[in-house]
Amino acid sequence: MNRADKLEDLKKRIAEKGDLLVAYSGGVDSSLLARVAHDVLGDRALVVILDSETMPRSELDKARELAASQGLNYRAAKFSILKEEPFCQNPVTRCYICKKKSAAVLKSIAAEQGISCIADGVNLSDYGDFRPGIAACDEEGIWHPFVDARITKEDIRALAHSLGLSVWNKPSSACLSSRIPYGESITPENLRMVEEAEEYLKSLGFLQLRVRAHGRMARIELLKPDMARAMNCRDEIAKMLKSIGFDYVALDLEGFRSGSMNEGSLKEVLWTSRK
Repeated sequence: MNRADKLEDLKKRIAEKGDLLVAYSGGVDSSLLARVAHDVLGDRALVVILDSETMPRSELDKARELAASQGLNYRAAKFSILKEEPFCQNPVTRCYICKKKSAAVLKSIAAEQGISCIADGVNLSDYGDFRPGIAACDEEGIWHPFVDARITKEDIRALAHSLGLSVWNKPSSACLSSRIPYGESITPENLRMVEEAEEYLKSLGFLQLRVRAHGRMARIELLKPDMARAMNCRDEIAKMLKSIGFDYVALDLEGFRSGSMNEGSLKEVLWTSRK
């Protein structure tokens, strides 16, 4: 099935719902879903941004701006995940805990608005990594329309581009808690440090990056072509990140890769499950 056919299939599936609440973050996946849902259902598609401590403020602002520019029926809802002690303990099931809690918030809003279905931007490509949050969404009855329409991440970017969405080539993102190694507590302080460090590096022109906080050490992941430029301004970067609160600043020679914190954890989970 080509992309045009996949898009039509997606629209048909959304139309059959009659109304829909779309979990929205401002990334390319949820932005495309929100746009298509709005095109099909109009204001019967409600787009909800969950405003939590793990979402960078700049990302929240951009998500709001994009929703407004697209004329979406949207709202932001406060969601304090740091009130959940099991989440703050940062187990390998952290994402599962968060998605269970966020689903409860979305369900409450949907019930209040008389909406029968909640959808997210999970797509076929997401099943290639360790994502316990997907299992939580499945348990809570969250619909994955991209999966049903056999749409991949590559399809999403191409379709978003064809629809004129400015985020079609936006670098992949993830919540700030993904920067903290499993087992290390998630706190307002280490989330702040990560957010400030990443915003600073973006201001230097580095777009696809992560700052992983190993205690008071910052491990910077950049695209490999960006590493030489980072080394040229290493003194400035180290000084700034230390002023933010880090004691040590390191550049990861393997470069940027999504889910690098899962590289050992997934093996651990699989091994434990066999015992």
